[in-house]
Amino acid sequence: MLFIMDATMSRQQTWDQALGVQAQMFEVTADLGGLDVQLAYFRGHGEFKSSGWVDDPRGLAKAMTGVQVRGGHTQIRRALRHALKEAQAHSLPAVVYVGDCMEEAADDVCAVAGELALHGTRAFMFQEGFDETAEATFKEVARLTGGAFVRFDAGAADQLRALLRAVAVYATGGHRQLEAHARTAPALVRQLTHQVR
Repeated sequence: MLFIMDATMSRQQTWDQALGVQAQMFEVTADLGGLDVQLAYFRGHGEFKSSGWVDDPRGLAKAMTGVQVRGGHTQIRRALRHALKEAQAHSLPAVVYVGDCMEEAADDVCAVAGELALHGTRAFMFQEGFDETAEATFKEVARLTGGAFVRFDAGAADQLRALLRAVAVYATGGHRQLEAHARTAPALVRQLTHQVR
């Protein structure tokens, strides 16, 4: 599973809290076992970084907590192109994206999402906040890939934690295991599960 973070300045206000919750995703995937994870993020003026693939994701939690936001525009298309390259190299069932806005052409982002779909990679697009342009594009990326779009409240750490756990369950056990997990999960997870095709 590839985990992509928007680390641009627009997320400054809630960054520390969101970062802590996002880092917990790697703890969740470690507990589930059998899942290779990679971290990628963008920030600043054209800065894009990705880690190697790891089968014990606890180390990535530490790496993630060291990331600080920097001013700059979103690079969602670039991040999804990176995901496409990884999907072409080996199986990539899920991409998780966490961000709050978008400053790119929606058609360019969606074109890459369509290519991801051809490789069987689902995009789980988690939006912090209420940017309408981002919401429309994130929903379309999720639709094109057969993934899901969910908006979360950055002040409610439990929401993001539950969503990230659900994607980790999907990546390790597929749709059937996700549906079983959703039966006892919060309503937000059931919302995600109903979207996944």
